[in-house]
Amino acid sequence: MGRLSNKNIAVISENGFEETELTVPVQRLKEEGATVHIISSKSGKIQAMKGDHDWTIEVAVDKTYSEVNSNDYQGLLIPGGVLNPDSLRKKEEVILLVKAFFEAGKPVAAICHGPQVLITAEVVKGRKLTSTKTIKIDLVNAGANWVDEEVVVDQGLVTSRSPADLPAFCDKIVEEFAEGVHAGQHA
Repeated sequence: MGRLSNKNIAVISENGFEETELTVPVQRLKEEGATVHIISSKSGKIQAMKGDHDWTIEVAVDKTYSEVNSNDYQGLLIPGGVLNPDSLRKKEEVILLVKAFFEAGKPVAAICHGPQVLITAEVVKGRKLTSTKTIKIDLVNAGANWVDEEVVVDQGLVTSRSPADLPAFCDKIVEEFAEGVHAGQHA
């Protein structure tokens, strides 16, 4: 039994996620005993990218957004990639789901370009976080306190910059998901 036994973790993604930003955290969460669901707009499979233009593996989708409710999960993971967050932030059901996690005080983790979804969900104002440098100005303009660190934790919100930060990111998401609801986590 791992630290995340009896925890259900939602991973929201579309085609174009950065391969390791989904696969590495999912593997670590499962090793810690979590039940992990890959959630997307359509059933079937979604395809990863490595970098900005190399399509790689396909990952099976467990559920669609219409089949899930934030009450079914104790944590949320948003992988990056250049295409994935842009696709996610266009979907109203995704934004409502993200907001519901924040409103319930549940831990949320986003890496690289993933925090773009948090901007659209309007949950970054006054929060300390990091991301890939290319979206720093977007986060600052949305009211975030952006810092250049490998992993940043702010009341249950865990963020990292890139695949190079995955070891620290995975350690922190396990810790935060294990802790559960954070009183300071808010929409």
